[in-house]
Amino acid sequence: MKNILIIGAGKSSSYLIKYLLEKSNEEKLHLIIGDISTKNADKLINNHKNAESLIFDVFNSEQRQKLIKKADIVISMLPARFHIEVAKDCITYNKNMVTASYISKEMKELDKAAKAKGLILMNEIGVDPGIDHMSAMQVIDRIRENDAKMLLFESFTGGLVAPESDNNLWNYKFTWNPRNVVLAGKGGAAMFIQEGTYKYIPYHKLFRRTEFLNINGSGKFEAYANRDSLKYRGVYGLENIPTMYRGTIRKIGFSRAWNIFVQLGMTDDSYTIEDSENMSYRDFVNLFLAYSPSDSVELKLRSYLKIDQDDIMWEKLIELDIFNPKKKIGLINATPAQILQKILEDSWTLQEDDKDMIVMQHLFGYEIKGEKRQIESSLVVIGENQTYTAMAKTVGLPVGIAALKILKGEIKTPGVKRPITKEVYEPILKELSAYGIKFSEKKVPYLGYNPNHITG
Repeated sequence: MKNILIIGAGKSSSYLIKYLLEKSNEEKLHLIIGDISTKNADKLINNHKNAESLIFDVFNSEQRQKLIKKADIVISMLPARFHIEVAKDCITYNKNMVTASYISKEMKELDKAAKAKGLILMNEIGVDPGIDHMSAMQVIDRIRENDAKMLLFESFTGGLVAPESDNNLWNYKFTWNPRNVVLAGKGGAAMFIQEGTYKYIPYHKLFRRTEFLNINGSGKFEAYANRDSLKYRGVYGLENIPTMYRGTIRKIGFSRAWNIFVQLGMTDDSYTIEDSENMSYRDFVNLFLAYSPSDSVELKLRSYLKIDQDDIMWEKLIELDIFNPKKKIGLINATPAQILQKILEDSWTLQEDDKDMIVMQHLFGYEIKGEKRQIESSLVVIGENQTYTAMAKTVGLPVGIAALKILKGEIKTPGVKRPITKEVYEPILKELSAYGIKFSEKKVPYLGYNPNHITG
């Protein structure tokens, strides 16, 4: 039996574990699933004979190293900041490793050691990053093989609630780490390039500069710019491309409403609020508004942000119950972002039978034999329920498929990797299509720069 060590059994691990268990008899696999609690792992294993769960502490170096020594391959589903200690042990004990997270500076520094030992540390093999890389490179490589010149690449991804479970005014529920949603766009200006001109959007303007999309019969969406689109020119070999833009998809109207929290300062994570545990939701809102001995919190907020009482933006705030004087925050020394997250989780947590949806779209503009052309490639995946979500499917399946192909020697090139080569993306995309994760392509008129493309 081949031992696969899976570290972390959180929300994104359900399909990963399901996939590997389904393959376990045929491929002779034994799964060891370690987490800080075995509750979720035990539920997912469901007494399968080829898997076991155990309490795991990533900071317990003795336990960590013992388990990594025993493994034939290691999959880390931990938060990104915890991967590096696992990766160092994998180098020490000659083990291949797979993660879905972005390649950190510390991870990149292990490239030379991994190559020297012939090891693969595969990163960025989830949905975004992951499926976005693979599906983009497949088309980009095809265009370049036809001696065409790339002119435009735009890429958009969103984790949303599926239409059948969309029952709030925000048209949104949490399908992945809520903290990442609350802090989206923080940490610097969004950077991209349009028709050879560099563009920068500061955080306080980000959610008022959205792009509109029609996706594969699933309706209209909006997208706001990701933090740094420019670094992908080098990753994809598109150093001289005139237009490069990556964005996050939401339903139309979300960004305008979210901008309320940004303008108030509720997404700030840089300081803590005294006595936050005893504060009500209403008290929290009032923190960000001017003092008035007579005006209500509602009136002050509407006046400050110039929101009419019959505006849908106001209805969205009311729906979140943020003016409730009886609901307590209950978080000690919390930051504004942590408190906002707590409030939103009351309304935006997926219920047991709720379905989520992953939406992705790429636009490829290119010139061939003097003619400008454009390809639109789209993906829509609907989840099953709260456990087997589309997010877990599109993160977990690429991770599991990559791990198995590395274990079987079908992916061989060593080093700290992301899935941008044919050796990796061709077989993985082929297998993903069998699970309903398949892009639809169509040729559309070349648009290039459209002055109405970016609003606000």
